[in-house]
Amino acid sequence: MTLRTTLATGIGRSTHWFLSHFLHRGSSLPGQLALKIDPNILEQLTKDYEVIVVSGTNGKTLTTALIVNILKAAFGEITTNPSGANLIQGIVGTFLEAKISPTQTRKFAVLEIDEATLPKVTQYFSPDLFVFTNIFRDQLDRYGEIYTTYKLLQSAANHAPNATILANGDMPIFNDKTLKNPKKYYGFNHQEDGETLADESADGVICPNCKHILHYHFLTYANQGKYYCPHCDFKRPPLDYQLTSLNHLTEKSATFTVDGDKYSIPVGGMYNIYNALAAIAVGKYYNIPADTIRQGLLAQKTVFGRQEIVQIGDKQATIMLVKNPVGANQVIDTLKLAPYNYSLVTLLNDDWADGRDVSWIWDTHYE
Repeated sequence: MTLRTTLATGIGRSTHWFLSHFLHRGSSLPGQLALKIDPNILEQLTKDYEVIVVSGTNGKTLTTALIVNILKAAFGEITTNPSGANLIQGIVGTFLEAKISPTQTRKFAVLEIDEATLPKVTQYFSPDLFVFTNIFRDQLDRYGEIYTTYKLLQSAANHAPNATILANGDMPIFNDKTLKNPKKYYGFNHQEDGETLADESADGVICPNCKHILHYHFLTYANQGKYYCPHCDFKRPPLDYQLTSLNHLTEKSATFTVDGDKYSIPVGGMYNIYNALAAIAVGKYYNIPADTIRQGLLAQKTVFGRQEIVQIGDKQATIMLVKNPVGANQVIDTLKLAPYNYSLVTLLNDDWADGRDVSWIWDTHYE
């Protein structure tokens, strides 16, 4: 470690200690100061870690939390950014604040990074594993259409060509043979083959080879499922990690089988099974036993806005965050599973952080 890096690390950690002990709050300031002194500090901070990056439109936060739980059960403390601080200064701050035991044999960092930020931060370090959850139309005023968003992930992967990509195999856009990275896929294989098409409002159903509409042997939701093109050889790749049975699904939990092992999660909805499947695939990628993976999944507490339960007077309110039509439709499908009466309140936010363009509500099946 150079003198510059040592100085940057010391000042960054001292600043974090002062802010947390005397002002009782976090800040991006430690990372900003460290970067001012050593713009390449992240390369040094990450060099002893196995770094896993989680990105995609929906499910990043819960998928990251589940991966952290599984790895923690197997290997001990994990460095992560649960507050969602995913700009470069926030990620530097995450490593400056890390509390890893010096006796720990393997050091992991699991980072949630949004699609627009990912190509920028991968200029400073190379992850060992990319986890790509999905790409749906989201925040059009920031990301544009789904193919524009995917180019951001492609750019990040090109910065780290030796990193393995673990992607949602049920999503056609991730079946990309142009990337040099090693690839593994997870997905659903729980139904017999049939014949169907995606909903007319679904994005990403055009064959990249011949531009015909993709067909499906089965759909899970949106444009995800066992897809194929009837006009050329484009089809879903073989799955390395597959869900073979959906045993029980409620508005609050799910039980399912992956590669012969049964798992449960304490959150409901088909969309959360995809998040859990991604986390299970990471566990299997690192050869973690099924019992340890189960332990990690069941340790999950609800995260902010993701089926979070709050008490309001004598009522319990469950908060379910949505930010695009696919997410909203999945939440509506999950609400339909509830075996009791309830009142539904919807709040629409058009602040800058989540995008000012709210035209997506017209593609949600509220009716």
